Amino acid sequence: MSNKLENGQIVEGKVTGIQPYGAFVQLDENTQGLIHISEITHGFVKDINDHLQIGDEVKVKVIEVNEKAKKVSLSIRATEEAPQENVQPKPSAPSHQENDSTAGFNTLKEKLQEWIKQSENK
Repeated sequence: MSNKLENGQIVEGKVTGIQPYGAFVQLDENTQGLIHISEITHGFVKDINDHLQIGDEVKVKVIEVNEKAKKVSLSIRATEEAPQENVQPKPSAPSHQENDSTAGFNTLKEKLQEWIKQSENK
């Protein structure tokens, strides 16, 4: 690794290979890093080829440099602002009326006692 890379540093590189688990990026003549599939973009990535192609120039953030193993972990996602999520209240479950006078949700423990009593009465 010729350039001294540091965690948190933003650098540019070129995609040189794509595997199902991530994309390899050439940072300089002697340094190559890996963008894990989970670091491609915000959200779920099923196929890296939908986001990157060999030869693409990318801006990446250095997540980890392991000099001993000569590995560099990179992230495109960390260079992008997270999308705003529209927080919408979840619709409430419809209340369910049963034939006996029990309404709503009861825990299994409560229902078990009720079922035991019902089976004894039959």
